[in-house]
Amino acid sequence: MPSPPHNGGGDAHPPQRRHHLNLLILLLRLVTFGFSLAAAISIVTNSSPSWLRFQSFRFVFAANVIVAAYSLFEMCASVHEILKGATLFPEPMQLCFDFTHDQVFAYMVVAAGAAGAADARRLRGGGSCAAEGGFCVLADVAVALGFAGFAFLALASLVSGFRLACYVTTGSGLHIW
Repeated sequence: MPSPPHNGGGDAHPPQRRHHLNLLILLLRLVTFGFSLAAAISIVTNSSPSWLRFQSFRFVFAANVIVAAYSLFEMCASVHEILKGATLFPEPMQLCFDFTHDQVFAYMVVAAGAAGAADARRLRGGGSCAAEGGFCVLADVAVALGFAGFAFLALASLVSGFRLACYVTTGSGLHIW
């Protein structure tokens, strides 16, 4: 059952601040979704030498698809919170869910990007890109888009961590100002 925000009985934070924070989270989720989806599409459309032969590029694809799906779910949760004024799950559970998943998926996508960048560099150094230049360019683009998605997911993680810290200290997932 959805849980309305709990802050000790009184509304210590104006609804406008809550609305602005929710819009910021929604924007970060939307940008993360866009970059992750674009990275997944870039890698899957790269068919010169099949990207499936490279474990690191499969990891880049899988990590970005997972992050895009997670970001889509979180965008829906943010829209629900904006429209209904309540979280999907009880607030403490929602805040812990958001923060832990943001952290796990951010580490996963940055690890995938690092693995993909290392393989792309190895291919470029081995002269493979001279014959298959398009493959290397699309691999670099996919890795770069994945890193951009990571940056926005890391920012979302900071905001969700801040909300969780506020809830732990004050009983409300809102900011303290």
